Amino acid sequence: MSLEASFRKYTLKFKFEAGTSRGVMKERDTYFLKVWDQDQPDLSGKGEAAPLPGLSPENDNIVDHLTKLCQSIKGYQLPSTSQQIPAILDQLIGSTAPSVRFALESALLELLKLVPTNGFNPIPINGLIWMGDFEFMKKQLDQKVSEGFNCIKIKIGALEFRRECELLDYIRQTFDPDIVLRVDANGAFNQDNVWDRLQRLSQFRLHSIEQPVPPGQYDLLKRLCVNPSVPVALDEELIGVSDFTKQRELLDTVCPQYIVLKPTLLGGFDITDQWIQLADERGIGWWITSALESNVGLNAIAHYTASKNPSTHQGLGTGQLYHNNVWPNYLQIKQGFLNYGA
Repeated sequence: MSLEASFRKYTLKFKFEAGTSRGVMKERDTYFLKVWDQDQPDLSGKGEAAPLPGLSPENDNIVDHLTKLCQSIKGYQLPSTSQQIPAILDQLIGSTAPSVRFALESALLELLKLVPTNGFNPIPINGLIWMGDFEFMKKQLDQKVSEGFNCIKIKIGALEFRRECELLDYIRQTFDPDIVLRVDANGAFNQDNVWDRLQRLSQFRLHSIEQPVPPGQYDLLKRLCVNPSVPVALDEELIGVSDFTKQRELLDTVCPQYIVLKPTLLGGFDITDQWIQLADERGIGWWITSALESNVGLNAIAHYTASKNPSTHQGLGTGQLYHNNVWPNYLQIKQGFLNYGA
């Protein structure tokens, strides 16, 4: 018999106004995919398609992509190994809807019982500071340090740049000098101001800056990555680049110090594996980050990340951003490490 699939929409409600340089979010829509075999209807796998507005190419027609998937999957047989899954993803989805591809891959892995249900070794993670006014960001920062985080990531690009520098200076003047400090600009700078701003930021001994300028400016990024005042991590730049040859060309052209990997936005774990392989071959550092998923997607990403045995701080959370994240969640944060507490 063949596979069947269905999906449903769900709106997650933030506990606070989540600010980035692209705007403020109070809620976000996500979609839950269920896949099962007609011969075993009581056994199913679930996945989450959580596109982000302005980043995910399928955001405006996500329902069309999911509807087409649920129709097209009929007639497909349940794969017997994980190695067979990428071919199914290519045939049913391709690269046009990365969040849907991630959802189907997660669902098939669970259906095949290839998603671990036991614990994993603690994963070092960064403490994320959301944008807001100065006092709001300072309050978050004090809390993260008191909770034992020794790696802090701050979103910048929305406040007056002078005030953001004051916050970074506060960190360096107040806390352990060994705290790892990352900033994420989400493409907020431009060719006219990026050089001066990176030079100013270099005074705070930053680990890296994620996506200092908007995607698509390879020449500018390449110059920023040559003898950088602040090491550069590509993030949004990777979205939509799923072909192995194009991935290789991007890394060889820009030569970044780091890449940031979001499986939901990249198209799943097989695409993420390609980026990791290429980065490792070139001595480029990397870390894996969730992208505001519910507990469903976050749990899948956490187990995938744990399988890589990372030593670098990753960008994972526990789903505590939302009032209505009602699915079981066994992820816990202790002293800056993500643990599985089932």
